[in-house]
Amino acid sequence: MIKKEKIYIDQLTNIQNRFALMEYLEDITHGNAFLINIDNFSNINNAYGFDLGDKVLIEISKLINIAKPISCKLFRINSDEFVLLNEINMSNRELEETASALVSFFDQMDIEICEDIEIRVSISIGIASGSSSEVLNEARVAIKELREYKRGSYKIFNPNSTFIKKQQENIYWIHKIKDAFAEENIIAFYQPIINNKTKKIEKFECLARINDKGVLISPIRFLEASKLTGTLTLLTRTIIQKSFEMFADTDYDFSINITSTDFHFNYLQEYLLNYSKRHNINPSRVILEILEDITTLETPGILEQLNSLREEGFRIAIDDFGSLSSNFSRLLEFSPDYLKIDGSFIKNILTDNKSLIIVEAIVLLCQKSGIKTVAEFVHSKDVQAKVEELGIDYSQGYYFSKPQAELVTL
Repeated sequence: MIKKEKIYIDQLTNIQNRFALMEYLEDITHGNAFLINIDNFSNINNAYGFDLGDKVLIEISKLINIAKPISCKLFRINSDEFVLLNEINMSNRELEETASALVSFFDQMDIEICEDIEIRVSISIGIASGSSSEVLNEARVAIKELREYKRGSYKIFNPNSTFIKKQQENIYWIHKIKDAFAEENIIAFYQPIINNKTKKIEKFECLARINDKGVLISPIRFLEASKLTGTLTLLTRTIIQKSFEMFADTDYDFSINITSTDFHFNYLQEYLLNYSKRHNINPSRVILEILEDITTLETPGILEQLNSLREEGFRIAIDDFGSLSSNFSRLLEFSPDYLKIDGSFIKNILTDNKSLIIVEAIVLLCQKSGIKTVAEFVHSKDVQAKVEELGIDYSQGYYFSKPQAELVTL
C-alpha cells in the first residue's frame, strides 16, 4: 500500500507536487503564487534526450530552492513548471523584486548536464495574489500575456489588461461563430475592384460577414475565434459556395481569401474544381488571395498546391503586401498574378511621404515583373487620382463602394 505522503511528492525532484499544492490552496485565505516556466525546455529534451532533460529539471528544482525567499514553499506541477507560494502580504513592488531576483539568478547560473556540457536556462514567471486555485489560474494567464511579447521576464496578473479583454472577446466570439454556422448566418459580401484604365468594374472581392440579428459583423471581429474553434476552412468553403453561386450568371472575375489553414488541409483544388464545374465557371475567373507573409510560401506542400491550382487556371494574388514581412526577392521568385498593396499605405499616400515611397517602389517592381497591382482602401477622389498617377492597375475602396450583399454597378 502506497503511503499517503508519497502521493504529495514529485518522484523526480523529491519536492511537493500538484496534489500537495491544490490541497494547500484550499486551506489558505491569501497567497502569492509565482508560476515559474522554463523557457523553451522542449529544446533541451530534443537536443540531449529525456534522461538528461530530467537531470536538468532536478538541478533547476535545487536552484529554485536555493534562490527562493524563505517564506515560499516550492511545488513542481508539470514537466517544466514550478510554483512558489507564500501567505504574506506583498506589494506589487515586492512581488516584482522577488520575481526579478529569480530571473536574474538563472540568467547567471550554468547547469552541468553531463561531462563538458553546461547550459544556461531562462525562466518566465507569472505572478498572482488571491485565494484558492484561482490564484494559480491567474498566474498562468499572466505568463501567457508575458509570452505574447517576450520571455525571460515576469508579469503580474492584471484583470484589466488588454490581453485579458482580448481573451474575453475571443470567448464571446467563439460562441457567436458557432451559433452563426449552426444557424447558417454566415453571408458573403462583395466589393468591386475597378480597372483604372477602363474605369469599369472588372472583378469583385468576396468577403465573409456574420449576420447577428440584423447587425453585420466583419471578419476582424471573429477571425481569431474562427481559428480557435477550427472553423476557418468551413468559413472558406462557405464563401466559395456562395461566391460561385453569385457569379455563375455574370462575366465578372472574383477573388476569394485563402488562409494557410486551407492549404494545410489540402482540399482546395478538388473543392474549387467541383464548384467551377457545377456552375460552369472557368477557373481563370477565380483569383485566390493569399495573405502577404511570403515566407510561408517556402513550405513545399503549399507551393505544390499553388502551382497545381495555377496549372488548372486559377490565378493568385498576394493580399496586404507591405504590412507584414514583405520579401521582395521571394515575391519575384513566386511571381503572383496580382499584388494588393496594403491599404495602410494607400489611405495615407497624400500625407505620408514614407507611404508614397513604399508604394512607388512596389509599383515599379511589379511593372518590371509583369505583376498587376491593386490599391486597397481608396477612399477619396484625390487618393484615386494619385493611384492612377502612379500607374496602379486596379482600385478598391469605399470611394467606389463599400462591400454589399448584392453586386453593385457604377
